[in-house]
Parts: sequence; structure tokens; C-alpha cells
Amino acid sequence: MRDQANASLGPQAGAPPLGPQAGAPPLGPQAGSSSLRPPSTAGPGYPREEVIERSLDRIIEEGRGRLSRLWPDMLATGMVAGFEVGFGVLALLLVAARAHSILLGGLAFSIGFIGLRLGHSELFTEGFLVPVTTVAAGEARTRNLLRLWGWTLLGNLAGGWLVTLVIDEAFPGLRGEAVRVASYYVMSGINARTFCLGALAGGAITLMTRMHNGTDSEVAKLIASVSIAFLLAGVRLFHSVLDSLVAFCALNTFHAPFGYLSWLGWFAWVAFANVVGGLSLTTLLQLIRSRRRLLDHRAVNDLPPVPAPVATLLQHLGEPAGDGGRG
Repeated sequence: MRDQANASLGPQAGAPPLGPQAGAPPLGPQAGSSSLRPPSTAGPGYPREEVIERSLDRIIEEGRGRLSRLWPDMLATGMVAGFEVGFGVLALLLVAARAHSILLGGLAFSIGFIGLRLGHSELFTEGFLVPVTTVAAGEARTRNLLRLWGWTLLGNLAGGWLVTLVIDEAFPGLRGEAVRVASYYVMSGINARTFCLGALAGGAITLMTRMHNGTDSEVAKLIASVSIAFLLAGVRLFHSVLDSLVAFCALNTFHAPFGYLSWLGWFAWVAFANVVGGLSLTTLLQLIRSRRRLLDHRAVNDLPPVPAPVATLLQHLGEPAGDGGRG
């Protein structure tokens, strides 16, 4: 099984080399050059964990494809994700109104995340672990990352706004519930509590991405999606896109106690918290844990092992930063 998984990480014999799509901006200095797994460093001083390294290779392989998309593909992928999460919002509002339980509503909301997984669409907050790791490995540039974030977020909000407009017209009886639920989020203000709730949401959804890349079982991936969806909606963590769709449902009724400007200020604060949480609570720790394999990828791309500040951190961790961790 391990040999089969290892073979799947590289290109098949006779297959064309992997690379960015025609017309897409270049990814990195040698984008696509490390489709074959880089050699790993072995030795008593550098114990390697095959499962962790294989997971990192899978993350980087996926990141190359996502970062090489053309902007219409990024926008369309984001809009589809907005539609799918919109159906989850519909289930959340319906169950919360009928069962008078936000916990059951959160469980019903998970249908939106099941759609995300099976439909291969993407939320803005799913772009922390995989694309950032790919950039850190030298397989793409920072501008590719910012481009992915921007178009995906725009697509999420545009698609979500459209589907909530239809939901309001189709289910007028849910308008009151939409105003009630949305007011909890948007009227909570800009403070330390909302920031922490946003940071936890960013960390949670990035954890979901990490779990998806840690297994080949689709059943396990769906369980992870349902669990994190329940955590976000049922526990009421602050997720910039999910909660914005609930806010759009309320705003479209013209009876919400807040307007688009209030939502925009709240959204910017929570989106920032999501980014901080996703990068610091999960992504950074994953990079530190996989640092030796990350340096292998950077060496294959003929890049300096790490920037100077990170080199200092690695030295404190007992890692030789000057030679890519090679003994």
C-alpha cells in the first residue's frame, strides 16, 4: 500500500509533465520541476516520519494545481462554493426555526460542507494550509497566493449573495430567523471576543484541510467536513463567509438592524481573525512539524533553505538552516 501511495505522488510513465495552465502566471523558479518526490535526508541525526512527509508532498502537489488556475476558474470555483454553502445556510435556518436549536441547525448546515468536499469547490478560508505550504516550499510565488485568496473570496461572496436572494424569496417564513441569527454575529461588534471566535474558526477550517490531506479515505474526509461544519455553525464560531451569507439573508429582508456598511466593517475584522487563526493555530505549526521535508523541496527548487528570520528560528530548534537540513 505504501509503494502504491508513493507512486501516486509522482507522474505516471509517459505522462506529460505537470505544470501551470496556459495563460496562467508562472508559479515559482522551477514550477512543476519537483513532480517527482525530492530525495529525503536519512541518518541517525535526522529521523524522518514517512507519514508526515507523504502528507506534505500531497499538500504541495495539490497546491500547485490550485495556484496555477486562471482567474475565471478561481472566481467560478469560489462562486460554486458560495452556492453550496448557501444550501447549508438554508438547512441551518430551517432547522433552527423549526427545532428551536442552533446545535441541530449547525448539524444540518453540514450539508454545505459535504457539497464543498464532493464538488471540489473552495472557500476562501480553505486557502491557508495548502497554498501557503506550496509557497513556502518554493513551488509558487506570494502573488499567486494573494491572487487565489482575492478571486476565491470574491466568488464566495458573489455566489453566496445570489443564492441568499433566492432563499429569501422562496422561504419568506425564514426571514425572521435569518435576522435573528445574523444579528447575533454582526451586532457582536469589533472586540477581543469576536477576534478570538474568528481565530478559532480559521484554525478549525484549516484543521479540516489538514485532516483531508492526512488520509486517502473519502469517508474519513466527509466525517471531518461534517464535524468542522457543526463546530462552525453549531458552536457559533465566527466564519467570515458562512456568517456573511446569513447576514445577506437578513439584509435582503430590509428589516435587519444593521446595514451593508456595518456588515463590511464586521466582515473585515472577522476575515482578518480567520487568517490569523488559520495561519498561526494550524499552518505554522504544520510547517514547523514538516520543516525537514519542506527544506527538501526548497533545495530541489534551488532556493535558499529559508529566509533569515526563519533560519534563526530553526537554529533555536536545533536545525541546521544553512544546508537545507542535509547531513
